[in-house]
Amino acid sequence: MTGSRVVALGHYQPAKVLTNHDLAAMVDTSDEWITSRVGIKTRHVGGPDEPVDELAAHAAAKALASAGLHAADIDMVLVATSTAIDRSPSMSARVAARLGMSSPAVMDINVVCSGFTHALATADHAIRAGAATRALVIGADKMGDIVDWTDRSTCVLMGDGAGAAVVVADPGAGDRPGIGPVLWGSVPGMGHAVRIEGTPPRFAQEGQSVYRWATTQLPPIARKVCERAGITPEDLAAVVLHQANLRIIEPVARKIGAVNAVIARDVVDSGNTSAASIPMALSKLVERGEIESGAPALLFGFGGNLSYAGQVIRCP
Repeated sequence: MTGSRVVALGHYQPAKVLTNHDLAAMVDTSDEWITSRVGIKTRHVGGPDEPVDELAAHAAAKALASAGLHAADIDMVLVATSTAIDRSPSMSARVAARLGMSSPAVMDINVVCSGFTHALATADHAIRAGAATRALVIGADKMGDIVDWTDRSTCVLMGDGAGAAVVVADPGAGDRPGIGPVLWGSVPGMGHAVRIEGTPPRFAQEGQSVYRWATTQLPPIARKVCERAGITPEDLAAVVLHQANLRIIEPVARKIGAVNAVIARDVVDSGNTSAASIPMALSKLVERGEIESGAPALLFGFGGNLSYAGQVIRCP
């Protein structure tokens, strides 16, 4: 059966950087308070003239250039986002239009923080089924548009950005697929723990509930992702978890047992960018040469809906 693989990555963030000291001038907080609780130092925030599809298109163009492909070579565009205000045109259709594509399949996927890993699995399945040959998979969110900048418990967390992957068919994958089997699921009864609700929509969460769930329930699931891929956690070269909070990332990575892996900590510089966080963090690791081509990396998203999805990929 034809498999698929990620051949290139790209990322993009708005130019404006908001530091903890900037936030301390806006709400009752401090650099020490933010750093000690979530590990974030800076985050990028887009302006009113930088919509989500623009962030996504920049990341996608960078990934296409890295892959040596043109927009016309892509037959599927998937955008994972939870910050698309309009229902139609979708973010994926808008990205396709910005890139000058002619007739790709377009689909938005809203699974909030685990959106990218859900979208990556969907692209892999479509390629395996023969429904697509080359896909753009993008995670893009503009959390600054939906956060309450007067709420010190949430405004310190969020940032804006986009990350993209070019996924292509890999007929010779055999028993070493470029994208391993996905393991996904959710806890619907606890979906209220992370919310984007109202008019205008606003982000809210029950931080302690999310922290307990993530640090206790997710490590064994992540180990099962490795098992499905036919490797052990010790084999991993990188672990790229959803960049929610450094106090979640570090204990979860430790409990997974990936003792030889580089752990992505882009949250320190970028904050929580929801669906953008995994592809953005992975793209930066690859760009800096911290992961060798072909090395196995665990991607594991979790959060909104109390949903999760993970797979092991071979790095481009």
